[in-house]
Amino acid sequence: MDAFIVDPRKTTPEEMERGMRDVKLVFEINHTMPYTDEYNKLVKELFGDNLGEGSMVMPPLKGVCFDRVRIGNNVMIMPDCLMMSRGGITIDDDVMIAANVQLISNNHDLHDHPLLLCKPVHICRNAWIGAGATILPGVTVGENAVVAAGAVVTKDVAENTIVGGNPAKFIKNID
Repeated sequence: MDAFIVDPRKTTPEEMERGMRDVKLVFEINHTMPYTDEYNKLVKELFGDNLGEGSMVMPPLKGVCFDRVRIGNNVMIMPDCLMMSRGGITIDDDVMIAANVQLISNNHDLHDHPLLLCKPVHICRNAWIGAGATILPGVTVGENAVVAAGAVVTKDVAENTIVGGNPAKFIKNID
């Protein structure tokens, strides 16, 4: 998926309806007991067919445009994940996302603030995103990579590496 621009001032009635549906579903998810049939049904309704087998999303969850999120198999997303998903978020199989992680696929234009500049975020297979990390628009976190807690990732992360800090920098390779 390439970068694109969205002007929320031109939101269609269908887009507005889908957004309100997401807000209501997220509220219900955040107020329903996890590991219950009711909870699982709500999460399935929010993500539709874009939620892989054996994956779990823990409440509370925050974000927008959940129809643009793709979650693979056996993914664990811990509480307080923020998914700003207008630009698209792809999470491959076997990924672990710790608490308080922010996955941000859109930002505002510097000169025309309502405009959204959208670039997809991709978390590749078997990556681990540490607590409180922020992944910014257009970033790919490579296969088997680790993003340290609190890191702010502004550039792609190579596979089999560990990054940390603000902005995130290479720490070491993983054997």
